[in-house]
Amino acid sequence: MPVDKQLKSNDSTLIIIFAKFPAEGMAKTRLQPALGIAGAAMMARKLLIHSIEQAIATGYNVELCVSPAPSDPCWQTLELSESLRWSAQVGGELGIRMFTASQQALVKFDNVLLMGADCPSLSATKLKQAAQQLEPHDAVMIPALDGGYVLFGFKREQASLFSDIEWSTASVASITQQRIAALNWSLALLEPLPDIDEPADLAHLPVGWLDCL
Repeated sequence: MPVDKQLKSNDSTLIIIFAKFPAEGMAKTRLQPALGIAGAAMMARKLLIHSIEQAIATGYNVELCVSPAPSDPCWQTLELSESLRWSAQVGGELGIRMFTASQQALVKFDNVLLMGADCPSLSATKLKQAAQQLEPHDAVMIPALDGGYVLFGFKREQASLFSDIEWSTASVASITQQRIAALNWSLALLEPLPDIDEPADLAHLPVGWLDCL
């Protein structure tokens, strides 16, 4: 029946959000010239909570892969949804952390979507559209305007997609796409979206977000 099929589809997809606790003085430091130390931390917190809310709204399983570990008391201060799954980020560069989380997830789930918490434009609707692309494709990507990506999804893990990449550079998305092509995987490439990292990126915030700081 269609309803059962939809439930099965939702149960087979995991969204993993990579996040660091939005601690004042340590979060969104590149925004401090525009927002101040406290304002940058508040923006990081708002982006994280918004990202979690949008992921949960999809109806898919959602995991927070965090630093510090989930057992750290700091996470209790955010009063997040009890429906969340939690995991701790392993040590090492971002590629190692993403690959390890992907390996663990694909033991239990058919599809994995990796995302950060820097893109307020990554709505529940766009997340669903990305997940649906994994039916006819091996992988899906939503590039970031700065050359990285705001979402990367797949049905199989492959170390080459996460190794020997200079993260936080303008070449991340293009190199990853080249690696996907080398694997002969089919890729659904969706419309790029803006991350909020630098003061100039604040122009991409939803209306009213800055008024709340």
